[in-house]
Amino acid sequence: MSAMQQPRQQARNEISGMERLSLRVSEMINHPVAQLQRWVNIHRLDTDGDREWEEVLGVIAETAEIELTLNDDGSVTVRWERQEVEAAGRGEVEIEPEEEAAPF
Repeated sequence: MSAMQQPRQQARNEISGMERLSLRVSEMINHPVAQLQRWVNIHRLDTDGDREWEEVLGVIAETAEIELTLNDDGSVTVRWERQEVEAAGRGEVEIEPEEEAAPF
């Protein structure tokens, strides 16, 4: 591989700031402790850009089942309720599994 091809190859393997932030927040929301307590505090890192941070918070805020609280220290508390789903055709109510995927 020539010296000119190496930087291009590295650029293709790196993830964007938005992808990195989305993965980090998703992992925090999907963590077993967060799923049990149904809330998590997310913090903005120095490496998180303004645009990316606002976009991720916007996606979370648009999700009807989620409540965001902006904290004085700059962190955001994300809360959600346990979701109930009607069992198909039986009229029974089931509780969805605790480990749901993040909404983004």
